[in-house]
Amino acid sequence: MKYYIIAGEASGDLHASNLIREIRQLDQSAIVRAWGGDLMQQQGAEIVKHYRDLSFMGFLEVILNLRTILNNLRFCKSDILHFQPDVLILIDYPGFNLRIAEFAHQQGIRVVYYISPQVWAWKKGRVLTIKKVVDRMLVILPFEQNFYKQFGVDVTFVGHPLLDALNQIKPIPSADFRSNNQLSDKPLIALLPGSRRQEVSVMLNEMLKMIDHFPGYQFVIAGAPSLEASFYQTHLKDYQASIVFGQTYELLRHSTAALVTSGTATLETALIGTPEVVCYKGNRISFEIAKRLIHVKYISLVNLIMDREVVVELIQDQLNEDRLKRELSRLLFNKPEMQQMNADYLLLREKLGGEGASARAAAEIVEFLTKG
Repeated sequence: MKYYIIAGEASGDLHASNLIREIRQLDQSAIVRAWGGDLMQQQGAEIVKHYRDLSFMGFLEVILNLRTILNNLRFCKSDILHFQPDVLILIDYPGFNLRIAEFAHQQGIRVVYYISPQVWAWKKGRVLTIKKVVDRMLVILPFEQNFYKQFGVDVTFVGHPLLDALNQIKPIPSADFRSNNQLSDKPLIALLPGSRRQEVSVMLNEMLKMIDHFPGYQFVIAGAPSLEASFYQTHLKDYQASIVFGQTYELLRHSTAALVTSGTATLETALIGTPEVVCYKGNRISFEIAKRLIHVKYISLVNLIMDREVVVELIQDQLNEDRLKRELSRLLFNKPEMQQMNADYLLLREKLGGEGASARAAAEIVEFLTKG
């Protein structure tokens, strides 16, 4: 069968790649055309557009890049019609994907949404669109099933694919990791400033200020695959820090603590078991708009899933040098708090449904197509 998959971000590329692998186990004749990244390509998908050319963060940024977005939408619709897939599989990325879902529905193409948009946080009206144009909804967060039921949408909870992704990677001994990346023997602090260029510029400038306050630690930046090393170097003129690419999980495994930009990375860090501070600072106009539209108690997936504060969130003006220094000190030197965080991390894993999410999602999709 022919599968058309759209993933607009790095996390979507990861989860879609694992989904493709599992689909191929069930459908050996699968032909996959996709918007995504290198990981999906490694699983045999023909990549139409790379996600690095698709991500725009914040309301203002979307407006400034509206022409590019509209051109991408037009091209995507044309490409789908030319490919004539048996199914369109959408991975999060709602602003773009829901418009494509409506188009595909009008064309009689079956639509599966894997990894729900965060409609429970804002734009709840999108649920009605999903109910109308999406044929199968597969969710990965335990509370999403009950949320959709309120609106009469039948969804299937398949578990979180991050558990699969983490277990696929063979751990590297600390000595080898340090040697391979020319790191010293000092304990490591991981910096995860995000994956979008404008996001990294803001977040990294705040995170790097911690270097002077913690001279006994080595700070290491997790480089995004969509960004070049020279981009990070422009931020390191006044700071001594290392950069690693394609080794974020290993970096987190060997780090004493992490400063993490809000997003999927906060959940990845928790599932690996690394103490973290969640950080977010964006464009002032975009933030003020978002503050009035988003209605959730927390911004990190860790706290949202647990429905209480497990990790500290420093948002906008709270993300300043003094506060970040204080919270990082608590991670490094307050043993009882770290023991409680580790216990909460174990409960978090239980709530996410265990391993096998990618295989369950693939089975749902192939069964849906076969029956259809």
